[in-house]
Amino acid sequence: MKRIFEDTATAFSVKSDTALERAYFLFKLISKEPLVKIGTAVTNFALKANLPVERLIRATVFDHFCGGVNERDCEPVMEAMYAKNVFSVLDYSVEGKSNDAYFDQVQHKIESLIVFATTKKHIPFVVFKPTALGRISLYEKLGLNAPLSDQEKQDWSKVKARFRSICQAASHCNIPLLIDGEESWMQDAADQLVCEMMQEFNKDKVLIYNTLQAYRWDRLAYIEALNDYAIAHDFKIGIKVVRGAYMEKERLRAAEKGYKSPICETKKATDENFNQVVNFMLSHLERMAIFLGTHNEESTYLLMAAMENNGISKNDPRIWFGQLYGMSDHISYNLGANNYNVSKYLPFGPVKDVMPYLMRRAEENTSVAGQTNRELDLLAAERKRRNI
Repeated sequence: MKRIFEDTATAFSVKSDTALERAYFLFKLISKEPLVKIGTAVTNFALKANLPVERLIRATVFDHFCGGVNERDCEPVMEAMYAKNVFSVLDYSVEGKSNDAYFDQVQHKIESLIVFATTKKHIPFVVFKPTALGRISLYEKLGLNAPLSDQEKQDWSKVKARFRSICQAASHCNIPLLIDGEESWMQDAADQLVCEMMQEFNKDKVLIYNTLQAYRWDRLAYIEALNDYAIAHDFKIGIKVVRGAYMEKERLRAAEKGYKSPICETKKATDENFNQVVNFMLSHLERMAIFLGTHNEESTYLLMAAMENNGISKNDPRIWFGQLYGMSDHISYNLGANNYNVSKYLPFGPVKDVMPYLMRRAEENTSVAGQTNRELDLLAAERKRRNI
């Protein structure tokens, strides 16, 4: 398999010298955990105090990791990426709210994005989080099979109605949906609900994708059981495979509550689990579609090699690669240049409302030192190539 991810000229071809310097500066900051903690605290304070910092945030971290304040604002970014054969997944990244008004607003927003995607050839998917449509405590209670109060039963009916309305819109418009994975203690209920949506809407083709977080040691068993169920009930399976984003929170909660951690004990075990899940899906591609959401070069190469060895075309519609906007451009743009199906998750929303997402992203990058160092090395190589 040809190694393509060292090509920084392709990787950063859409970045001006100024944008490249901004990226290098931001990843330098993110590599230092104390600076991230101080920066998030100061930013939180400034926003709560209504200090005039939004323009500064917009010019730095926001514009690096987000596409814009609304979907129209994202269009220049999406068009620039599409010119390099990299698609966009619009991600409405407003977080931290938990009431019916917000849940209904998100439902209508996702449905409007589905309609918007029908007018843009560079938007192959729309995405949302389960907890954007209902309270996490409700998912958790259902996952534990705990009895619900009458009010909670009404609330869950609303959650299911929101899910189904969005899935109906996706089916009507023929736009696939990616449904993100979240904390393990709410995921069982979400898995069951997404399975119901797949059973209804994935009869002829894959429209609904669940997310499988491979740092959970039980996920190979999950996909095997889901496959058996899909065969018995005659529907297709869409899965976004990721390693996961809640490791520290998961381990801490397991220790505090005295149950076995759902997270693999080592990074090696996670990598093996990830690869086993992908290989299982490849062996059942007649029924499955894969969205490989990873910033790991070796996992990407493994899928590329498996596709080549099995005679699967680079642009087979059942296989997509994906990375976050502002990260791993060396993977995204080199995949695009080599005609693979690849997209960027493109977060957007009002600056103040998207800050919880951006702070979480900065903290996650800090905890994955190898990822940040790799970004810095590649940016440094491109700066040297351009004589900056």
